[in-house]
Amino acid sequence: MNKQEYTLSVFTENQVGLLARIAMVFSRRGINIESLNVSPTEIEGISRFTIVVQAPQETVRKVSRQIQKLVEVIKVYYNTNEEIVWQELALFKIETNIVSEKFYVERILRQYGATIVSVRNDYTVFTIVGHHEEIDRFLELLEPHGLIEFIRSGRVAVIKSNEAFHKKLTALEKMAYQ
Repeated sequence: MNKQEYTLSVFTENQVGLLARIAMVFSRRGINIESLNVSPTEIEGISRFTIVVQAPQETVRKVSRQIQKLVEVIKVYYNTNEEIVWQELALFKIETNIVSEKFYVERILRQYGATIVSVRNDYTVFTIVGHHEEIDRFLELLEPHGLIEFIRSGRVAVIKSNEAFHKKLTALEKMAYQ
């Protein structure tokens, strides 16, 4: 069975302990979570888990069905990278003197569309937004030039399909309050 990268979008009620229960589904099957992001959706009380895994499609399908059975879970989707629009954000802390003195570092920053977040005497913090591979390449280029610290977010993604999930959630929400 060929492993492939999948992004799961899990829409849930906002409940304490749900993250641990969802993570346990992956753990029991020996699947490592490559990236995880949890945030509120446009509908109050509804959260979205964006989970990236490397696994065979059949395994991802089974895991999705298992997660869907959790009481607080409203809907689970799994998609390949071709079916979603996605990005990550990364922060890079670099010595300020290197940024101001090294032309090639400045060129790298411009080439990748880096934005200054904070400037101090001893360091400058930049951010870039892009795909995982773009951030990796940027990191590789900066590492030899005074990189002090680096952190990246989990993936954020929206499904390319025109399916109006917001309408479905709104309808579910209305039914719940009747």
